[in-house]
Amino acid sequence: MDKKQEELLINLTSANGIAGNEGQVRQVFKDYSADYVDEFVEDGLGGLFGKKTGDANGPTIMLAGHLDEVGFMVTQITEKGFIKFQPIGGWWSQVLLAQEVTITTGQGTTVDGVIGSKPPHILPAEVRNKTVDIKDMYIDVAATSKEEVESWGVRPGDMITPSIEFKRMNKSKYLMAKAWDNRIGTAVAAQLLKELKGKKHPNIIYSGANVQEEVGLRGARVAAHMLKPDLSFALDTGIPGDTPGIAPHEADSVLGKGPQILVYDASMIPHRGLRDYVIDLAEELEIPFQYATVAGGGTDAGGQHISLNGIPSLAICIPVRYLHSHASIIHEDDYHNTVRLVTALVERLDAKALETIKANV
Repeated sequence: MDKKQEELLINLTSANGIAGNEGQVRQVFKDYSADYVDEFVEDGLGGLFGKKTGDANGPTIMLAGHLDEVGFMVTQITEKGFIKFQPIGGWWSQVLLAQEVTITTGQGTTVDGVIGSKPPHILPAEVRNKTVDIKDMYIDVAATSKEEVESWGVRPGDMITPSIEFKRMNKSKYLMAKAWDNRIGTAVAAQLLKELKGKKHPNIIYSGANVQEEVGLRGARVAAHMLKPDLSFALDTGIPGDTPGIAPHEADSVLGKGPQILVYDASMIPHRGLRDYVIDLAEELEIPFQYATVAGGGTDAGGQHISLNGIPSLAICIPVRYLHSHASIIHEDDYHNTVRLVTALVERLDAKALETIKANV
């Protein structure tokens, strides 16, 4: 991976951005992509796309990561200066206790904190093996009063995000960071624009990222309504099955074996013609990929495909270990092969391909 791409991944995962607070991430995408687009277009909720016209008479293609990560929101400051919070996106309470977090104030300043936990010494035996409800958790910011916390600029509604630094693990191709869901999809969208610089493509593309995916695929419908694409792709993350405790029927993808083509999830059954076109192309070009299903989740393709009069859509996902936690892991080969696949798609999706795809429904 070249230095500029690695810096992109570091900057995207270091940025803080829960649903409704995606400004930092949007700016990283914009800074990286500015030299590779004809123009940027932004929807009313903050979704951002780089437009690049290859053939003005060709089909319009939407490729969307999402800017937001799972996190929390300040809901209350107690009299003694502790923070109560609301999850923004899906969390399993067992991954939260004693984890470091960052609160970003309305002025853009940050406050460090840690989610409090009781030491085992004072826990009765029957309590030690029970999970703690998120509603009973709090954040310790080392303050002595509500007034002190407020003097730092913290208010209800402020964003809270995990605190962890990007790390290449033990000189390998495994990369650990917060927010791979879905900064890695956003990185693919940005790198696609760079890959197409100076190249011809028989279509108009909008490559970028939606907002508010983690709270119900909200931004996807807004962006699709604005862009009115003929075809759309969600560039997202998926669940691998290569760690202990995950059964093959739950997930069977392996990090480093290529992007996932989602053949089913709870938000969408993909368009058959588009699914088969992508699979055939990947096989032709010998780009590794994996089939995947997700019974209990979805991607922005689920919102995009039911927009307007129905848009043929597909989710292409990068497998990520430990999704929706402080520290998640990807394999850099999966990132590169996803960029290869979406670049090849854009280079081939012309009016004739669109006609073939739409006929196979």
